[in-house]
Amino acid sequence: MPEQEKHPEASRATVARKPNIVLMLTDNLGYGELGVYGGGILRGAPTPRIDTLASEGTRLLNFNVEAQCTPSRSALMTGRFPIRSGTYQVPRGGVPEGLTTWEMTLAQLLSAQGYATGIWGKWHLGSAEARFPTNRGFDEWYGIPRTYSEVFWPSLNDTHSLWPSVGAKQGWDPNLVPAEPIYEARNGEQPRKVAELDLDRRRAMEKEITTRAIEFIKRTAHSGKPFFAYVSFSLFHMPTLPNPEFAGRTGNGDWADCLAEMDYRTGQILDAIKEAGVEDNTIVIFTSDNGPEATHPWEGDSGPWRGTYFTAMEASLRAPFTIRWPGKIPAGRVSNEIVHIVDLFTTLARVGGADIPQDRPIDGVDQMAFFLAQQEHSNREGFPAYVADRLQAVKWRNWKMHLIWQENMYDAPQRLPLPKIINLLTDLKEERDVLIHDGWVTYPMMKIVNEFEESLKKFPPIKMGTPDPYQPPK
Repeated sequence: MPEQEKHPEASRATVARKPNIVLMLTDNLGYGELGVYGGGILRGAPTPRIDTLASEGTRLLNFNVEAQCTPSRSALMTGRFPIRSGTYQVPRGGVPEGLTTWEMTLAQLLSAQGYATGIWGKWHLGSAEARFPTNRGFDEWYGIPRTYSEVFWPSLNDTHSLWPSVGAKQGWDPNLVPAEPIYEARNGEQPRKVAELDLDRRRAMEKEITTRAIEFIKRTAHSGKPFFAYVSFSLFHMPTLPNPEFAGRTGNGDWADCLAEMDYRTGQILDAIKEAGVEDNTIVIFTSDNGPEATHPWEGDSGPWRGTYFTAMEASLRAPFTIRWPGKIPAGRVSNEIVHIVDLFTTLARVGGADIPQDRPIDGVDQMAFFLAQQEHSNREGFPAYVADRLQAVKWRNWKMHLIWQENMYDAPQRLPLPKIINLLTDLKEERDVLIHDGWVTYPMMKIVNEFEESLKKFPPIKMGTPDPYQPPK
């Protein structure tokens, strides 16, 4: 269970009126891609707009996410570690997927406080209509219910591609598994399928997401309502392809062109906030849901860290993160304090005036006092790191304990006979086990494990594939 919060009412006491919230969540953007994190021109394209945003707010060096897409997005929306919600891995199809309707989302809490809410891009928390974003607290949605990987299916039968054709008789058949739909939906209305995900639509997705988010920001700002804009960018998820407007722009290939496009789209969102006249009362967050891609030829860069996503290595857990709130959150501040994506649920719900659900365990802690620099340290010292349903590691302060070792998503997880202890300040690549002389750190780490496991006994987790309606056991 999370540590005790030091300032439980800090978020509410700080603001006289509810701030707007713009959350830009990139898809598999590695720690080493952005200029401000050591990438940028080293990766073929500068990122001046994102770098400037980072200088205008607080930048975290130890912001942690889950190992896969669905778990990270579940943690963000519910404030609960995904092992609790049955969302601990990317769904494979064939069973009910995503969040049960019993779960309470951040959008539902903010909507109840008078927020206009919108999401554009990938949802990945349920492809049944009852679990669509517009039935989970969002007023509007444009995007896909699952993942961009499904764009590969139609190309299996394409004889004009550079990929070897499988053939229509043994390849993908839309009569067996339909192509992934792109939806446009509004709360209270029937969702409308506007297209199917193919390579052309994949290339256009980032522009479409940005254009629609900008229209929402400008429209809602003029209405006077506070708003929550969840901009679920598509880059850098494989296949990592730039919009035709950016193809060839850098001269350094598709990856650099995508980096240039991401920076430009981010700038468009920031410009829209400023032009709408709401910059001073808008919290802007830019982050990623996962570590870098691991599949050739779309491998991303993890900066100083080792490993890939779908593991408990630091490259998987640490993501870029910047939060800006002019005049409130200090500009130019950089911190290596631990914050987890589950904390955004509690922090943003509280700052929006919402009460946190009391009928279920919430793992996220309110970090607004830390973000506002009212305190030097985060309200979190550590957390258990699950990969799928396996507890693979624990982080505590600047220490890491591996229980299961796995460097790459395609490696077989290996259960260790003894924990492997890593000092993350002296060993960024996680190469040296210091258990023999620093074994004392297993005590506070096992305290995290034991408390969390006791919580799972008291509040049994929802099984993956659980249908609606779900009610927790009494």
